[in-house]
Amino acid sequence: MKKITTLLVILFLASSFSFREIITEKNIKNFSLKSTDNKVISLEKYKNAKGFIIVFTCNKCPMAKLYSERLNKLYDKYKSKEVYLMAINAMDTVAYKEENFKLMQKKVAKEKLLFPYLQDKSQIVAKQFGATHTPQSFVIWKNNTGKWIIKYEGSIDDSALEPTRANNYLETAVDELLQNKTVSNPNTKSVGCRIFYRGEVAKMD
Repeated sequence: MKKITTLLVILFLASSFSFREIITEKNIKNFSLKSTDNKVISLEKYKNAKGFIIVFTCNKCPMAKLYSERLNKLYDKYKSKEVYLMAINAMDTVAYKEENFKLMQKKVAKEKLLFPYLQDKSQIVAKQFGATHTPQSFVIWKNNTGKWIIKYEGSIDDSALEPTRANNYLETAVDELLQNKTVSNPNTKSVGCRIFYRGEVAKMD
């Protein structure tokens, strides 16, 4: 019986959570998505931006919920430095009704999110980044030719439950880029609820 229970736990983790080997230096094209305040947000509208922090998140995922306050702090810290944070929900709203736009708006109000929360209903932007789960963070930076390049991909930090003890991988990457340094740790593994792309058979628990 104990062996069966252990096997079930392993299967649950394998189906609900995702790990990924990461590749940086990928070019990201401009995109436009609707935010919860009904505005259309695009990269090109931020004329002075040096870079962006892009976080794929959602309404339901327990892991993603732990990071709302930390994302607010990151947004506040970097907006004056011309690095802008935005969150994107790319969950399939056909399969998961709790990821619909109205509930995204309620999440913003309840958690007092300061940053844009965008809906990638078609999942095109998530596919462009190669996003696989929530929360998953990316830092994109403008190169000398004006293209947006992924400079960091992975976890926000390494301690979802104890933020005061965390190694802040995302924050360190942005600080290094602002100092014109190479990101010392551009790839980290993050864990969270899988993003299931429309047409996939498996479902998130």
